[in-house]
Amino acid sequence: MGMFENKWIRAVLPALLIHCSIGTVYCWSLFKGDIATYIGKPIGQVEWAFSIAIFVLGMSAAFGGKFVEKDIHKSSLLSALFFVVGMAGTGFFIYQKSLLGIYISYGVVMGIGLGIGYLTPVKTLMLWFKEQKGLATGLAVAGFGLAKVIASPLMEQLLGERNSEGILVNASNVYTMFYILAGIYLVMMVVGHLILKKPAGSEVESVQAQSFSYRKVLTNRTFIGIWLMFYINITCGLALIAQEKGILAFIGFGAIGLVSSLTAVFNAGGRIAFSAWGDRLKDRNSIYKIIFISSISAILLTIVFDGINNSIAILIIALLCIVNAGYGGGFSSLPPLLSDRFGIDSISTVHGLALSAWAIAGLTGNQLSAFVLEKTQSYDMVLYVIMALFAVATLISMFVVRPEKVHFESEAYDKEDDMVVVK
Repeated sequence: MGMFENKWIRAVLPALLIHCSIGTVYCWSLFKGDIATYIGKPIGQVEWAFSIAIFVLGMSAAFGGKFVEKDIHKSSLLSALFFVVGMAGTGFFIYQKSLLGIYISYGVVMGIGLGIGYLTPVKTLMLWFKEQKGLATGLAVAGFGLAKVIASPLMEQLLGERNSEGILVNASNVYTMFYILAGIYLVMMVVGHLILKKPAGSEVESVQAQSFSYRKVLTNRTFIGIWLMFYINITCGLALIAQEKGILAFIGFGAIGLVSSLTAVFNAGGRIAFSAWGDRLKDRNSIYKIIFISSISAILLTIVFDGINNSIAILIIALLCIVNAGYGGGFSSLPPLLSDRFGIDSISTVHGLALSAWAIAGLTGNQLSAFVLEKTQSYDMVLYVIMALFAVATLISMFVVRPEKVHFESEAYDKEDDMVVVK
């Protein structure tokens, strides 16, 4: 068994198995219309299932970090059970034509599996890759991004043929697909659960992890700054990604599916490239400055060429790719940045708290661009708003997120001096 006791088998492979499973939540757009048609509800009402799933993902990560910290084997198994039951339950409630049931199964139950599963492999990866934390988390989180690329063809195959109006020929395929996928992901996640293992000597819970203070972290200026710039990056990314198809159609570009796949590759590639790049920098926070400034530059270049309406297609596609890469890179760069600032002992808990930004952004990102479009009827105005938010994030990264490591250790009583000292 010694040949299997290495970081690739015990950390990277299980992380990819888990994240490539739960990352299929981003395939929602492929079948949301089919669900709406089958159950006879407006697509706007069905859309809330995805929003709830992302919100619950972030909040379950925020509140489940302590649990993940204590036992990765219980958390990986719990994640698999919630995710698979939620997916199978979604199929059942689609068959029953119950919108509330879909909200509960896809949104709440599956969302809990998403949040716990997203956190579970991260600390293990950083323990195995102590000198390359960014590369390690980038590999895992890339699996979350690549899941859409991998699963989309399978889902299209399972959904089957469509008529000239785009409606499924066999309507029952929309719920049977969920049953089949639940079986596939059960196998993948259970295998990931069985082989996931921390390196020898790292199982003992540290004093710092035991004495973790939520209040001290949540009121710390550095954490608040990281939370805000992470939230802004997700909000801006979702605001533009949500309008990707509309922008391409507006400029008359036909190969929308090809661009969608290309931006998905950049999303996944950015998760590896930016976080691995951070391993080489003196201050990992510099990666966020690079992400924000490159996104601002791409938007400015598009605006200089007279905006969305008159810019050449290649420039707009480049803009979408750059923002997607930064969006993915923001996710993968977060755990090592938090580890640098707050230490690795309580990283699952701190990371979970930071992911609450994802929960809030999941409810605001799409709605931001939709609101701006409704009020202005202008994609250019969407770019201006996104650029302004990126500028705010840049300022936060420069002036709020401190470069030094923050220590949160418990209060200890110093008997010799008969006083309380904070270590």
